[in-house]
Amino acid sequence: MFDTLHQERVLILDFGSQTTQLIARRVRESHVYCEIHPFNMDAGKIEEFHPRGIILSGGPSSVHEEGAPLIDPRIFTLGIPIFGICYGMQLMAHLMGGAVEKAQMREYGPAAIEIDLPGDVFSDLEKTGQRVWMSHGDRILELPPGFVTMAHSDNSPAAAMGDSKRNLYGVQFHPEVAHTPCGKDVLENFLFRVCRCRPVWTMKSFVESEIDSVRKKVGDDQVICALSGGVDSSVVAVLLHKALGERLHCIFVNNGLLRKGEAETVQRVFRDHFEMNLIYIDASAEFLDRLRGVTDPERKRKIIGNLFIEVFEREAARISGARWLAQGTLYPDVIESVSFRGPSATIKTHHNVGGLPERMKFALIEPLRELFKDEVRLVGRELGLPERIIMRHPFPGPGLAIRLLGEITAENLEILREADAVIQEEIEACGWYEHVWQAFAVLLPVRSVGVMGDGRTYDQVVALRAVESVDAMTADWARLPYDVLARISNRIINEVKGVNRVVYDISSKPPSTIEWE
Repeated sequence: MFDTLHQERVLILDFGSQTTQLIARRVRESHVYCEIHPFNMDAGKIEEFHPRGIILSGGPSSVHEEGAPLIDPRIFTLGIPIFGICYGMQLMAHLMGGAVEKAQMREYGPAAIEIDLPGDVFSDLEKTGQRVWMSHGDRILELPPGFVTMAHSDNSPAAAMGDSKRNLYGVQFHPEVAHTPCGKDVLENFLFRVCRCRPVWTMKSFVESEIDSVRKKVGDDQVICALSGGVDSSVVAVLLHKALGERLHCIFVNNGLLRKGEAETVQRVFRDHFEMNLIYIDASAEFLDRLRGVTDPERKRKIIGNLFIEVFEREAARISGARWLAQGTLYPDVIESVSFRGPSATIKTHHNVGGLPERMKFALIEPLRELFKDEVRLVGRELGLPERIIMRHPFPGPGLAIRLLGEITAENLEILREADAVIQEEIEACGWYEHVWQAFAVLLPVRSVGVMGDGRTYDQVVALRAVESVDAMTADWARLPYDVLARISNRIINEVKGVNRVVYDISSKPPSTIEWE
């Protein structure tokens, strides 16, 4: 799609930096659309992309390593402004006739740069004492012909370089990270002063553009959407409903593994409030029957995924004229499928509606595939979704089945639901809900001795898990206040029959995972 909304776009070539996606998010926060592509994108393909500018990301390699990632050098002749970050700057110098050497002292962490040549990417910035974040072992020894030094640090004689005639620039530091306070200004100077971009990428414009695109793509066909009540599927459903109305059929499968009140909330919001064509399937008895006696977590996942397919396929077959299947694929999943190391095998299966079989013969429609998670939330607000759904914590596809260790029974599910409801209520009440990535209960397959009143008990143990994270790749346990932990523990033990002990999980990821199974 190359409409007005996407004409002001920037291309990011990825060399394997851990912060490449952060570059993209910073660009989009400045209301400029961008895409990440592998470093080896052909110069001809780049021309077809019509970028206003190109950003070369950092990366873990050295330009002198055997097999170091290289770009098509023809991109420097296309007349497109280019901005190299760290490895991207070193590669630019290396390929254009400069010299890169191994630094005697590597720079990792905070540093101060002095700006030698104000203007261009350093416009309106103080010349001295700019704090930046460095992460490199090589440095520029000799600039390529036509380039000048724009900034230096104690360890980097060329902490930034530029050729204003050809609009080619490079910085040794990382402007995309929060530890570089001037980074936003540097990136916006490149976007707006050098590339002459216009800030037209907004979620309001995205919604308007995507509704128009969906209508053109779908025509008069019917569309099916698997609705879970999570952020992604909820935003997809409301967006498509605005585009298609009654031709959208949302299927919500209650697998009996949902949180307390979740099935009722989904129906109330989407059927009653948004007046959607919502098909509610209560398959809880089927799922519990299939899971009877199963304790292995992988078997649980497979049983739940396969049965979901059966139920979904059975219901979808009843919808006449349905040719499209809507999915909540997000941009990080798209990036992962075209990694700079080469295409990965598949997009994550949980973004493929449980791995629906090809025999269903649906064409896919993925209206959020250009968006990051924070942008999806902004779209949700633009569409009028309740804040409780927009800011909902991640909830696993297999639901409570992977938070109930051991055999799944109706009795244990009820205990887990009630304990989890207490945690959700208390985390929200104390204002911590939006400060943690996830907070939930886990029912352990052990019993412990307790005393209630004058009687001895031998009841179940609930673990509280609360973590802080940015992307779930790494996570640390949340330092919840002691009084909050005390209220949660007291309420669970007093209100949830069958529990006499609450423990708090204080492990980080890695080595632990966020979920227990």
